Amino acid sequence: MAEINVGMVGYAFMGKAHSNAWRQAPHFFPGIPRPRLKAICGRTRIAVEHAATELGWESTETDWRRLVERKDIDVVDIVTPGDSHAEIAIAAAQAGKHVICEKPLANSLAEARAMVAAAETAGVRNMVMFNYRRVPAIALAQRLIAEGRLGRIFHYRAQYLQDWIVDPKFPRVWRLDKTVAGSGALGDLGAHIADLALYLVGPVQRVFAVTATMIEERPLPDKRDTLAPVTVDDCAAFIGTIGQATAAFEVTRLAPGRKNYLAFEVNGSRGSLRFNLERLNELEFYDRTLPEPAQGWNNIMVTDGGHPYISHWWPAGHVLGYEHTFINAVADFLAAVAAKGEVHPSFAEGAMTNAVLDAVERSAQSGTWESVAAERRRSAS
Repeated sequence: MAEINVGMVGYAFMGKAHSNAWRQAPHFFPGIPRPRLKAICGRTRIAVEHAATELGWESTETDWRRLVERKDIDVVDIVTPGDSHAEIAIAAAQAGKHVICEKPLANSLAEARAMVAAAETAGVRNMVMFNYRRVPAIALAQRLIAEGRLGRIFHYRAQYLQDWIVDPKFPRVWRLDKTVAGSGALGDLGAHIADLALYLVGPVQRVFAVTATMIEERPLPDKRDTLAPVTVDDCAAFIGTIGQATAAFEVTRLAPGRKNYLAFEVNGSRGSLRFNLERLNELEFYDRTLPEPAQGWNNIMVTDGGHPYISHWWPAGHVLGYEHTFINAVADFLAAVAAKGEVHPSFAEGAMTNAVLDAVERSAQSGTWESVAAERRRSAS
């Protein structure tokens, strides 16, 4: 299979996760194009050169425009803060590059729509890195729901809880600055569980929300004796509707003891499913179609060859981890590039999640129910 040259903009936490995925995907998913880590871009030359050495990239750039314009780049992977997603992705699409973008797709719904339009006009493959869709247990949950194993869906509820900024002395990093991050826990964590709602049960139509900033000032990273305002939400909670089903969402980065607790439960007329990312190889299933003495929560270890993605990995019972979600996603993206097919979640689906975030912010400000803008949806995968 031919090589495909990748250029990545950004190199921090997500840069490490994406770089590992590009390196590992062809070893476990035979038949996909072999990615070549051609160039990595960052604003500081010394830092980006160090990242290139550590992460396995062949060359460096300090201006993303130069990377996008390079004739030897086929795919642009964007792992920067949200304030630059739209500009980079639109330029990359207009240059004929396929694009992967970290979540949320953009810092505003208007930017997300512009990204969708640019990618579709250019006819390039495009994907938002909502990597949790590639957790085998979550993919199995989607399959069971699509097969009707839960019957008519009554309820979707989800939480995403972390504790990494609970200390008021934690500095005001970029994720706490609205001009860069767009929003706080809402965009960082709420985007994931809103996307999973779309993936599992369907688009959210309307919401009623509250948001709060509990720690309003924090020390600057480089001036620890100087306090600066926190301009994003620390937490958010909202209810909504998905068709005739009810939905409830909660996100916070101030939940002591919760390191990366993404959990959801789906209830239907025939049964229920529940999942916890901190036990990501397990899916709990309650099947009420069984005879009553046999009913009860069944804990499924999602590690067998017949489960989603597992046939590419280890023998039954050998668990996967966080990094495998990115590898699975990159492999799907490369397969779509080779087949000239769609890959999910596309920018269009990413815009649907941005529409939910937009409605949540409007509701938190208005104190009333707000409708979610109806973005065009393609078939889920």
